[in-house]
Amino acid sequence: MVAVVPKSISSSTVGKDNNSLLEPPKELDAGALFVLKSRGSWLHCGYHLTTSIAAPALLSLPYAMGFQGWVGGVVCLVLASLVTFYSYNLLSLVLDHHAQLGRRQLRFRDMASDILAYLKSVYGGLFGTDAILSNALAGPRWGKYVIGPLQFGICYGAVIAGAVLGGQNLKLYQFISIFGILLLFLAQIPSFHSLRHINLASLILCLAYSACVTAGSIHIGYSKNAPIRDYSLKGSEVNRAFSAVNAVSIIATTYACGIIPEIQATIAPPVKGKMFKGLCVCYTVILTTFFSVAISGYWVFGNQSMGTILANFMGNGKPLLPTWFLLMTNVFTLLQISAVAVVYLQPTNEVFEKLFADPKKDQFSIRNVAPRLILRSLSVIVGTLFAAMLPFFGDIMALFGAFGCIPLDFIFPMVVYNVTFKPSKRGIVFWGNTLIAVASSALSVLGAVASVRQIVLDAKAYRLFADV
Repeated sequence: MVAVVPKSISSSTVGKDNNSLLEPPKELDAGALFVLKSRGSWLHCGYHLTTSIAAPALLSLPYAMGFQGWVGGVVCLVLASLVTFYSYNLLSLVLDHHAQLGRRQLRFRDMASDILAYLKSVYGGLFGTDAILSNALAGPRWGKYVIGPLQFGICYGAVIAGAVLGGQNLKLYQFISIFGILLLFLAQIPSFHSLRHINLASLILCLAYSACVTAGSIHIGYSKNAPIRDYSLKGSEVNRAFSAVNAVSIIATTYACGIIPEIQATIAPPVKGKMFKGLCVCYTVILTTFFSVAISGYWVFGNQSMGTILANFMGNGKPLLPTWFLLMTNVFTLLQISAVAVVYLQPTNEVFEKLFADPKKDQFSIRNVAPRLILRSLSVIVGTLFAAMLPFFGDIMALFGAFGCIPLDFIFPMVVYNVTFKPSKRGIVFWGNTLIAVASSALSVLGAVASVRQIVLDAKAYRLFADV
């Protein structure tokens, strides 16, 4: 499917004559001014994108394939790659378009408030003339009451989920001391753009531990201690159906990036075309790491793959790989988890800065530094405590995917593209985007039910603050 950009920006819903296309830029609030500084290049954008998507969550892909089998698992991975690349490119085109109009949007909630106010003009006729639905489609409150809270929950949830993964192979006190303290320090980095060097290191770490996991899986597969391989789908037909939907939610979460506008906001103007280059960098890493880890891990452990493949490497109390190799892989993973958590703290930091910082004061004045230090530290402490209470990384991944990542990354981009560019309702672009949005909506509902069901089943063997 090809994303079609109109030849003339005057065909957009924004600006109806050539004299009103360009609007004077609005005065930036403290969140946009201090956290979302627009100074980066397309390469920096690639680093940010890679850290936000190619994260340790990919270690759960063999677990997801265990619910789908070879054919279903590989097909789902391929489709997720194609749909998310297409989806993120659509978001980038919409953001480029509004930047050309002089209305550069720096946040998801800005996009929702500005663009979805025109939702009725595109989709209203498809749903009849029901007054309640019509008013809902026309309402400009999408950003404040729907997209904004949704993104906040996803991003803060990603911090918690990353911490859960970081603590999988550690005692609780080790986890808090290593991850919590490191994140407390990194959370004080003032702006998203300031993370560019950390995110380059994160990209390298992702390649490193993915290579270790792939090599380790192949080594175990050919060793005398290789586990018995079983690729059958376990359980009754009902359980298999729920598990397959749960796996789709996990894979959707693994490919998710709930901060595309915020990442594009870090690019120095002009922004046109730079995001696409950054996505190419990101998806080169994704294709290299996701498929190698998923296929090699599932090949060795089959339907016995655990929530994170690193847990399988420990065997039944006896490591299947040399201790130094496992330690190295875990260190690479823990370090990247910290980088990923800091990236997903940025929307939270931006909200704090907007509410409590003074844009007329210097960013590093006492007036702005004091609330920044207190609030960012509190957000890390609360997130770490929640992570210590949560036990099931794979199940948490599925829950986030169903409730947040699918709506934000698979549905929202299709809708805002159709609303912004108004492709012909007789064309493949409009109906292709609509079909993806509708199918993703159905998967989101089914995934929510399946993920909650799985957590309830697993919770029978769980207690708060395990391994204290």
